[in-house]
Amino acid sequence: MSEQTIALVTGANKGIGYEIAAGLGALGWRVGVGARDRERRESAVAKLRAAGADAFGVPLDVTDDASVAGAAGLVEESAGRLDVLVNNAGITGSAPQMPTEVDPATVRTVMETNVIGVIRVTNAMLPLLRRSSSPRIVNMSSGVGSLTRQTTPGSDTGPIAAAYTPSKTFLNAVTVQYAKELRDTGILINAACPGYCATDLNGFRGVRTPEQGAAVAVRLATLPDGGPSGGFFDDEGEVPW
Repeated sequence: MSEQTIALVTGANKGIGYEIAAGLGALGWRVGVGARDRERRESAVAKLRAAGADAFGVPLDVTDDASVAGAAGLVEESAGRLDVLVNNAGITGSAPQMPTEVDPATVRTVMETNVIGVIRVTNAMLPLLRRSSSPRIVNMSSGVGSLTRQTTPGSDTGPIAAAYTPSKTFLNAVTVQYAKELRDTGILINAACPGYCATDLNGFRGVRTPEQGAAVAVRLATLPDGGPSGGFFDDEGEVPW
């Protein structure tokens, strides 16, 4: 197997996911660009390669069992193992999301991508991660998933969103459960908050760039052995649960 570090980033064809892939590629890593859309995936790979990154495309729909299994097979065939998995793919869901008005189908759809999709991809990639000497998993969460921030008077956590916001709280809880189970394996898994970044996810209303939002994921992907696991972090350090 190659000594080059191998990473896979889901939802990496644009926005924060693309910048995470670019940041890891700049380290000299080989980076899989996971994305559903073929044209956007191929365009992102071409752009990364033009910038000097060793990037390859990975067809990946995190909501589809067969697609995820195929992605794991592709990574195994091309690299033999996986050192870092960044679960970045996510959706906000359609409006309205006031709890009294939200369509339960919207909640179900958001959870399928933002939570179940993470579980599906992580479990499919775990056999490959176990072959790594320093495996890392980063789950891209959001500060809106912090119950402490949501219940602190005067705290700005954005609009009420009965599908998206709880999905990130759920993702944080799942991250902790993985950390507990994998405690003695050497696999470090953490949740990352990129901050309010300008992406098409929020209509480019954010105040940070996708590159700034990617920095915390790159940092957690490069944690030394013995680093934290089961934590929730942003650029300033730990985020309250």
